[in-house]
Amino acid sequence: MGISTGEQYLNRINQLKTNLLLDGSRITGNISDHLAFKGVMASQAKLYDLQHQPDLKSTMTFISGKSGITGTSFLEPKTKEDLEKRRLMIQEWAKSHLGMMGRSPDYMNTILMVLNASAELFTAEDEKCAENIRNYYEYVSKNDLYLTHVFVSPQKDRSKMADGAGVAARMVKKTADGIVINGSRILATQAGMTDEILVYPVPSNTDDEAFSYAFAIPCDTQGLTFIGRESFAYKDSPYDHPLGCQFDEMDAIVLFDNVLVPWDRVFLHGSPIVKNLLYSQSHIFEHTAHQVVSKNVIKTTFILGVIQSIIDSINISEYQHIREKFSEVAIALEAMKSFLVQSEHNAKINQWGTMTPDPNPLLAAVNYYPRIYPRFIEIIQLISASGLVAIPSEEDFGGDMKEVLSDHLQSANQDGYERVKLFRLAWDLSMSAFGSRQKLYERFFFGDPVRLADQLYGRYDRGDSVEMVKGFLAGK
Repeated sequence: MGISTGEQYLNRINQLKTNLLLDGSRITGNISDHLAFKGVMASQAKLYDLQHQPDLKSTMTFISGKSGITGTSFLEPKTKEDLEKRRLMIQEWAKSHLGMMGRSPDYMNTILMVLNASAELFTAEDEKCAENIRNYYEYVSKNDLYLTHVFVSPQKDRSKMADGAGVAARMVKKTADGIVINGSRILATQAGMTDEILVYPVPSNTDDEAFSYAFAIPCDTQGLTFIGRESFAYKDSPYDHPLGCQFDEMDAIVLFDNVLVPWDRVFLHGSPIVKNLLYSQSHIFEHTAHQVVSKNVIKTTFILGVIQSIIDSINISEYQHIREKFSEVAIALEAMKSFLVQSEHNAKINQWGTMTPDPNPLLAAVNYYPRIYPRFIEIIQLISASGLVAIPSEEDFGGDMKEVLSDHLQSANQDGYERVKLFRLAWDLSMSAFGSRQKLYERFFFGDPVRLADQLYGRYDRGDSVEMVKGFLAGK
């Protein structure tokens, strides 16, 4: 089939009739027509259409020996040039969604690429599991499908083992037809808007076979239910909610009511050893972090542009504290770019034959960004001040007070309508439900910040640093 078009993507999802509950009711009809989904699904469709744009096709696609023309996000890099191509493709998509969609298709396609490349790991479970992964990669890449995923257990009692909290999804039995999963997991971002869901375990101290599973199934599988949070796409208005109405990725609780997973879709079914090898040997971190940092460079570029636009609008560029705040974001942007370039420059072929980014700068990046992103939001609030409150709606500008508002809310270089349009964007980025969710999302994108710091300490290569000290003390 090759690369999808936006229309093909929308038609596929509408035909699925996924069991998705929102505000207490099951969504019926075409999901792409629903207020909570129409904007973000239209944004998704644009991503697929970019693959067909003639001037971008060499970046957005590659030729696979088995699947023909394929999206670059499925490309297993063999050279540093391949890594660069992946980054350019990821950033082309990120420009389309301004870095606001953390689970655009390239994220899960990257994970699937890694699983396929390291499929041999799963032979420790059985040969069939490795074969299933390879077959699934070919199926998804050939049909350009869209995946969501879920692996986090509900927050029932964090003083106990996360997997053993009683309600978490577990493998309850194995049958001649497949494995049976019962319970819940959180959070499936992009729920209801994807073809399939990939489920895999998180590394933990438990060796319970019931939680050592991995599989992929269509989102309309019997017994599978998604319960979405409140939508942050409150109005279908690019003026009033410029980001929320286009990029609000639905997050959902996933319920498995004795869901049967056919054996040909099972990748892991009881081996805690393979579960832990998945994270330590597959190099899944390096490749997903490369995708995320590539996206965050674009997101930070956009945020810097918003900040400068506010500075220009109300003419505050001569204040030193404003320049200082701008410089904080500019420094962060250059740091993120450098992390990314360094990871590619020092990339090496791993044991699976995959060109793998250097983990050191990526470990630094994923520890740094969750700490600096909230500061971006604070800076927007500090330089905008009351401008984030004086934001009447587009309808107000269409009423009797249009001329009054245009006059009284004008800026140094904009009439009231254009000024408010800019400040509503800043509000949606920094203060709305959508913006608050973005901040929380970036804080915990790769998990607990303390655990991330611990991971950096455990993995960071400081050999050269230690040898330098030893050499000095030895008088060399």
